[in-house]
Amino acid sequence: MQIALFGATGGTGRQVLEQALAAGHTLTALVRDPAKIEARSGVSLIQGDVLDEEATSRCVQGSDAVICVLGSGVGAEPVEAQGTQRIIEAMQTHGVRRLVAVTSLGVGDSREQVSAQFQQAMDTVLKPIIAAKTEQERLIRASGLDWTIVRPGGLGDGPCTGDYLSGTDPSLMAGLVSRADVADFVLRQLSDTIYLHQCPAVT
Repeated sequence: MQIALFGATGGTGRQVLEQALAAGHTLTALVRDPAKIEARSGVSLIQGDVLDEEATSRCVQGSDAVICVLGSGVGAEPVEAQGTQRIIEAMQTHGVRRLVAVTSLGVGDSREQVSAQFQQAMDTVLKPIIAAKTEQERLIRASGLDWTIVRPGGLGDGPCTGDYLSGTDPSLMAGLVSRADVADFVLRQLSDTIYLHQCPAVT
């Protein structure tokens, strides 16, 4: 499968890229700094910003599916909503239907699935990021695409174990999950429609 990947240089994005290549997929990744990704067979890099309509369109063109793992650090201007709008527009232009996007537990109707301490952070230091992810989810829901929104719990480093919980049960509470396991779940959605138009948690 040909995958357009956004957010490839982040922790989860790198895991998506590595696991996708290992599974035999080919990828086109939009990156601001190509030096951050090793050049190799199976990966085409487009230098640019997700807010750049032309660069985003080039990345999406010819793909079978799009994976969006955009993220913003605390204090940075969040790009999740605006970037996702550009991705959606490109997908609609090129007739690409399948979108798998990673947001976070705590966003939207999953607020009660995170701890009181994290909720407090959501209302203070993380408020701009949560607002951007909330708007990102709204845009995806309204896109008319074949979307799945993946909401991981607390992200950590570590190997892909396959030993994680996932689903739409609101009793699933946020817990530490490796970025490698999140990437595993994300890639599984490309060949599985069980969570089509749903927002499963991964924890």
